[in-house]
Amino acid sequence: MKWFIFKCIGCGCLVFMTVFADAQTRHERLQEKYQSNWAKLVPRYNKVQFAGEMGLFSLGCGWDYGKKRQWETDILFGYLPKFEGKEWHITFTLKENYIPWRVNLNERKKWVLEPFTASLYINKIFGNEFWTKEPDKYPEKYYNVATNLRFNIAFGQRIRFNWDPRGLSDHITFFYEVGTNDLYIISYFTNKYLSITDIFSLSLGLKFQFL
Repeated sequence: MKWFIFKCIGCGCLVFMTVFADAQTRHERLQEKYQSNWAKLVPRYNKVQFAGEMGLFSLGCGWDYGKKRQWETDILFGYLPKFEGKEWHITFTLKENYIPWRVNLNERKKWVLEPFTASLYINKIFGNEFWTKEPDKYPEKYYNVATNLRFNIAFGQRIRFNWDPRGLSDHITFFYEVGTNDLYIISYFTNKYLSITDIFSLSLGLKFQFL
């Protein structure tokens, strides 16, 4: 009888330990999945860009994804000097980039060419001098478009240099883009004196990859 009781207790302990171990394993898997999902929110690179209808210069971060990391999403804050205006302004840009292919320029893959990039982005300018809806001081429909919000398109090329990891960064990318926005495109089709080259502008930038 005693042996039977001991066997029952032993079987019960074994079942409990098995269930507990399985529950712990599930918990660890859920933790790893949870941490992995949060890790995706950590930016993978920093960017600095000069011009590009985003201000004199812009700084920000972004994420690359896709099977070949061919997609990028950038968040950038820019600085627009006052020039002839009354004050300087801050800009905000949400940008989506597509890099369809890359070409290794040497056997060691130190230099990589990205021969074509395409970008779509929205730029917002903050300040009282710019508006979404025209102020009352202007006649109705005097401005048919918002002055503080621009929709942009750009095309460009990049060249990347891979180095041995130093600090956080493991490669740096230089890029240029030629772009325009919705207002310039509208002006091109409504003003016969504008040429196609008048509505495009050049921008330059650097990307520092750390993840």
